Parts: sequence; structure tokens; C-alpha cells
Amino acid sequence: MATVNMDRLLQACVTQGASDIHLTVGRPPVLRIDGRLRSLETKVLEPEDTVALMKSITPERNQQELQEEGGTDFGFAFGDEGRFRVSIFRQKENTSLVLRLIPTKIMSFEEIGLPKICAALCRRPRGMFLVTGPTGSGKTTTLATMVNYINENFDRHIITIEEPIEYYHSHKKSIINQREVGVDVPSFGEALRRILRMDPDVILVGELRDLETIESAIRAAETGHLVFSTLHTTSAAGTITRIIDVFPVNQQEQIRIQLSSNLMAVLSQALCPLATGKGRMAAYEFMVVTPAIANLIRENKTYRIDSSIQTGKKLGMQLLDEHLWHLYDTGKITFEEMLYNARQAGTLQDKATARLSGAKGKQKEAIKKETEDAGPIFRT
Repeated sequence: MATVNMDRLLQACVTQGASDIHLTVGRPPVLRIDGRLRSLETKVLEPEDTVALMKSITPERNQQELQEEGGTDFGFAFGDEGRFRVSIFRQKENTSLVLRLIPTKIMSFEEIGLPKICAALCRRPRGMFLVTGPTGSGKTTTLATMVNYINENFDRHIITIEEPIEYYHSHKKSIINQREVGVDVPSFGEALRRILRMDPDVILVGELRDLETIESAIRAAETGHLVFSTLHTTSAAGTITRIIDVFPVNQQEQIRIQLSSNLMAVLSQALCPLATGKGRMAAYEFMVVTPAIANLIRENKTYRIDSSIQTGKKLGMQLLDEHLWHLYDTGKITFEEMLYNARQAGTLQDKATARLSGAKGKQKEAIKKETEDAGPIFRT
């Protein structure tokens, strides 16, 4: 029986514009294209196939970690076509792989649709900028764009701490050093403990995943550095709550004060397939920490942040649901996609239903069908 070739799978991923490859026993190889899973017309993978595919790309160190820990992560370059971030794990005593394609081309602010004020925030000498959202929402791409903007325009020393390194940056106007956790340094905590001795101007921390990392990142911002990082939260207010809740109760007031002084902005994003069926675009929630918002953080009134975002449009601020409605209203995404990513889907569904009263003829029928097809499942 024909074997599955890893190089062909990687090439198919690049050629077809896929974001991920899924390899698991009992299914043919599967590509994720524009957010949807598509099986390749090849053989169903057997246990020996996934082991052979794993061994063809996995360094010895990671194979050992897979045996000992049941999972491992690493990155590798596929010629000039791109880099892949790989997650390998054991399930039902078999080996499964997920490979995420990291494109070689770094996009501009305009290409990914970032608010214009992001460029101004990247010029700041100190503070913390957080990019948040679920897995696969484009956080890494957004951060790479910001780091590249600084690299091209300013003379800074940029240090990144990643697990694994995804986008490779070359020295431009800035010096850029990229440290890989597990290869160059044992942990995020260890990297951050030593980083302030390296004369950094800009620090990128791949993910704020525990108390020690969060504490170190806030301290780095507080001591006069520009810090970028990510969290798996879905709103600006939720991001602040998540950070504060990581700390013991007796430290939370102090962390609120530190956050109110050092947090510059939170960008929460969701990646939506386009209505045309080809390509995806990001919907954003964007919060700039104004004196009013800093006050709300300090006083533990994060529940009022959404209304402050709504009144901060001149700074480019917007709620995620507002942007999703705009993308739907301009025909860029479908009604279902808007509701799927919304924080308050019921409100948006009601808004669309309310349009019925003002719509006419065919337009009225189209809106009615969309809202009925969505069904009550989206009501919150």
C-alpha cells in the first residue's frame, strides 16, 4: 500500500493555502483551509504511518520528550516556503500530529486591518501591549507585524521568548534576538529573570501562561521596557480580570495598581472566514488604556470598561460585536459567522431581526431567512 509522504503533505498545505495539517490514526490527512477541515484524497492513516511521519520531522530531543511526557512541541523550516509549528501528542496509545503553517511573509498593519493607533503605541518607550483571542485567531501574526514595524523603523534591542520560535526576524534597523524555550533557555520564567541584564528595549513573551511569567512581564514594563504578549481571553475586560485572578487575593490590589499604570492596550481578535468562501479576516476588539480606563482597573470596576470602549471611538477603540456587525453589514462575513464569534449573539440577532421592520421585499425575505436559520441556539 502507498505510504504518505511528509514533504508532499507540507507542499499541499502551502499550495492550497491551508493553516494546519492534522494527522491522526483512522483518518486520511486533513487540512484546515479558511477555518474549515478538508480531508485529502489519500489513504487512511495507520498507527505505523503517524509514527513514521512523526520520526521524519521530529528532533531526537523531542522524540524523547514525547516518550516521557506524552507530548512535545517544536518548529522547523520547510525550505523557503514557510515554517511549521508542530504539536505531537499521544492519544489512545497512538501518535497524532498537528502542524501549523507560519508564513514567511510578515504582513503590514494595513494588510491585517489593525487600528492605526497601533503604530503610535509601538513607538512608546515603555508599557505592556496584549494581543488576545482563542487558539488560531492570528495572535502570532499580529505580534510579528508589530515587532517587524519596530525592527524596520527604530533602533531598538528586541528580545523575543517563544515556545517554539514561529516567525523568524532578521536584524534591520533594530537588533533582534529570539530565544526558544526548551532549546536556548529552560523556561519562560528563567528567560524573564535574566532578560533585564541584556539591555532590552522591547520584549516579546510568547504567552502569559502562569503567575511567574505575568509578574515578570509586568515588572519589565514597569522598569521602562515595551512588552508584548498574548493571552487566550476573548475580551479586553476579561483579559484584565484573568490577569488579576491569577494572583493570590492579598496581592490583587497591588497588581491592579501596577496594571493601571503599565498596561497600554488590549487587542482581542477572532478570525472569520470571508462570505466569499476564500480567505479569512480578523474581527477586533480594541482597548487603549486612557486615564478613565486606568481608574476603572485600579478601582476594580472592569464591568464598566465596555462602555468606556464605546465612548473611545476617536482613539480607534471598538467592541468585538461592533466590528462583527460592521463586517456582516458590509457583506464581508456571513450572518452565522457573526453570531458564532459574538460575545452577545442574542443582541446581534435581535438587531438583525429589528431590520425587518425597515427592510423591503427581497431584502426583508433574506434577513428573515438568516435570522430563522440561525435558530434559538445563539440566544444568550
